[in-house]
Amino acid sequence: MAIKITDECINCGACEPECPNNAIYEGGVEWALADGTTVKGSFSLMDGSTMDADQRNAPMSVDTYYIVPNKCTECQGFHEEPQCAAVCPVDCCVPDEMYQETVDELMAKKDKLHV
Repeated sequence: MAIKITDECINCGACEPECPNNAIYEGGVEWALADGTTVKGSFSLMDGSTMDADQRNAPMSVDTYYIVPNKCTECQGFHEEPQCAAVCPVDCCVPDEMYQETVDELMAKKDKLHV
């Protein structure tokens, strides 16, 4: 499953540079699938819809850092554990129960993001 950042986030920013998929954004910052990935053109999202990889999207949070679920692979294929959770000083990077994914699904997502 993807990781989410809870309201306990203190906005320290420790997590953002650790993400190999560039899935973590500062509150209020727009995001795109192409940011930090090799994705180009049309991309299929987890819900089956499609989006242009370069499309700028509204921030998912204005006040705290946030993780884009369609880009989060829990660091599968890169590290043994989610790096955001490993470096978070207040333990606010936790599994997002809304996005249940197997290791195989996370690895497939990683392969789509980094061709």
